[in-house]
Amino acid sequence: MAVERARVKGVQNRQRIVEAADRLFYEQGYNATSFTDIAEAADIPRGNFYYYFKTKDEILEHVIQARVDGIAGMLDDLESRIPEPRQRLLALTDIIAGRGEDIARYGCRFGTLNAELGKTQLTMQQKAAGLFDVFRDWITRQFIELGLGDEAPMLGMHMLACIQGTTLLVYTYKDKTFLQYEIDRMQEWLRGLNPGERV
Repeated sequence: MAVERARVKGVQNRQRIVEAADRLFYEQGYNATSFTDIAEAADIPRGNFYYYFKTKDEILEHVIQARVDGIAGMLDDLESRIPEPRQRLLALTDIIAGRGEDIARYGCRFGTLNAELGKTQLTMQQKAAGLFDVFRDWITRQFIELGLGDEAPMLGMHMLACIQGTTLLVYTYKDKTFLQYEIDRMQEWLRGLNPGERV
């Protein structure tokens, strides 16, 4: 019984560390976040911290996986609740629009991480690129379901590029009203998109 309690506590502590690191990496950046920052945010004594994670890169790998799982879960939920692919894409844009406050303050949760890691930790950046892969592949599948076949991969990249470009400018200018403006334009495009449409 004591062994099981210790195992459960260990799992919970690791989860707390990953959640704290996820928030800190987003709000202040990966390189600017220290072990001490994470330990304090997770409320785990620094001395116990290394029992769970030996390096910051190890924590980052878990943060990336947690984000991938979170994205996949959100997209699976849209798929299960909304039967029509165009409406799923519109719902995704609504979710992004609803995060305007955070985007204006901290940027895109995935784009900022990839940009930072791409300068100093290329190996980890290649893992973080998986965050975009999940989005791109899901968006592309929706376009395929809409009957856009051969155009679907480029349309998926186009939509992802529009989202990323918009979030970068919203963050740069701290203007969340621009996010809604661009989401409205994207929704108009999605509503009018038909088989044979070119990017």
